[in-house]
Amino acid sequence: MKKILYIFLLSLVFASCSEDFLKESPVGELTSEQILTADNFESAVVSAYAVLNGQFDEASNAFNSPASNWNFGDVVSDDAYKGGGGTGDQNQIHLMEIFATDPTVMDIERKWLALYEGIRRANLAIRLLNESADIDATLKAQRIAEMRFLRGHYHFEAKKIYGNICWVDETVDTKEKFYQVSNTDLTSDQQWSKIEEDFTAAYNVLPSSQEDAGRPTKMAAKAYLAKCYIFEEKWSEAASAATEVITSGKYQLQPNFSDVFLPENDNGQEIIFAVQQSINDGSPSNYNGSIGDRLMPPGGPYASYGFLRPSQDLVNAFRTNASGLPTFDNVMVTESDNLDPRIDHTLARPGIPYLDLGLYDWTPREATVYGPYSPKKRMISKNSPYFLTVWPYVSALNYYIIRYADLLLWKAEAEIQLGNLNEGMIYVNMVRERAKNSQYVQKLDGSGDAANYLINTYTSFADKTEALNALQMERRLEFAQEGHRFFDLVRWGIAADVMNSYFESEKVLRSHLTNAHFIAGKNEYQPIPQSQMDLSQGNMEQNPNYN
Repeated sequence: MKKILYIFLLSLVFASCSEDFLKESPVGELTSEQILTADNFESAVVSAYAVLNGQFDEASNAFNSPASNWNFGDVVSDDAYKGGGGTGDQNQIHLMEIFATDPTVMDIERKWLALYEGIRRANLAIRLLNESADIDATLKAQRIAEMRFLRGHYHFEAKKIYGNICWVDETVDTKEKFYQVSNTDLTSDQQWSKIEEDFTAAYNVLPSSQEDAGRPTKMAAKAYLAKCYIFEEKWSEAASAATEVITSGKYQLQPNFSDVFLPENDNGQEIIFAVQQSINDGSPSNYNGSIGDRLMPPGGPYASYGFLRPSQDLVNAFRTNASGLPTFDNVMVTESDNLDPRIDHTLARPGIPYLDLGLYDWTPREATVYGPYSPKKRMISKNSPYFLTVWPYVSALNYYIIRYADLLLWKAEAEIQLGNLNEGMIYVNMVRERAKNSQYVQKLDGSGDAANYLINTYTSFADKTEALNALQMERRLEFAQEGHRFFDLVRWGIAADVMNSYFESEKVLRSHLTNAHFIAGKNEYQPIPQSQMDLSQGNMEQNPNYN
């Protein structure tokens, strides 16, 4: 199936949307007759999709607002260090990883701008669609449903990152109206309800399949509802929504774990909703590629950028006991240890083959600061036709917002929380069974496994605590380096304990974490950008303890 290509064919903005309105300057103006045509509707719709990868202007620093949330979900967790050329390289991300963030940090502002630019474009498309009869009624309803799905997504992202957010719908059509919206107009529960309403409206209209890969479907909307319910701890609703997606039969796990992250499979059977990325498609500067992740290997001369470095704590998490189950002990990995085979698909370790590039035997950037490990799961070989070997060194690998393994583990979590431990174990084991039966990384000469891989499924859970520990570890192992870890820690209510324990053990190895500390009641959410606080002229309230 063809992808939606997020190329800016047309700029559709109101004359009143000046630079103050999310710093978006109008490129040109169209007459009302020109705007209210089917072709221009489609351009407005595509424009709303275009922001999904975090690129919303002509700058090349979408790595400050990436779709993958590697800086907001991984680096600020116990899974990764910032990396790069030391703490001074993209220092604002270093401040984020030690929780010394303030409202003026560039990434805090650019992520907010990217998300609200996406919201603005979705709302613009909804208004245009509603204002004209020059479009088939069924197609109009479907495109509005797509825009409500995207609007729900952008608000969801803002909600999990910033906490109290501004809910903005299609009635907000000028900068004056925008800056009158407050992040305290609605309670947190009401904000969640608005997000749910958008996904429910999308579910009620969207088709079961789409010709263009990248457009959401009915089951994608239901899956996103399941994700909302999980974050809200609505366990019965989450279990029901996840069950509907699972029993729809539209998705299944890719048989081989590493194949999930190949560009040729990135709209495959496991992917429920993804950001479509492409290279050499005619877009300016290849900004349709993985521009938000361009600081990671293989950016620049191979491995030179060196950001998003796996933590020692993450490496240790892949140790398994004699039964092939997680050890939960954060003991340093040795060559003789049993390991979950996902370790060597997820991260690069010395002496282990790296994609098709031979052994991982090079010294990564600033290894004395960040250790010997590099990211691997979402990396594309410089030999691949899906990787751009010139600036900006991006790939065509999609970013997966929701994949089927998410649904299985959300179902497991909901059932465990409801006291159905055996039912929850079934879905945890489905994910572990796939890992067990996948192809393991082999020695360079093909003579056998590259390490002592041993993984098995659970046979029972003694109680709810043990079941939740297993579920939480499974999400960590399955989704490491995919931008989800920190948000899981926050919604589980364990972020402060996990992060401060992590800092205590990790700073012995990594001195750049010496001054790191997580403050409960503050660091669960990023601050509202100071620029937006100023532009709101007192209408917005800063998050707790950032004043």
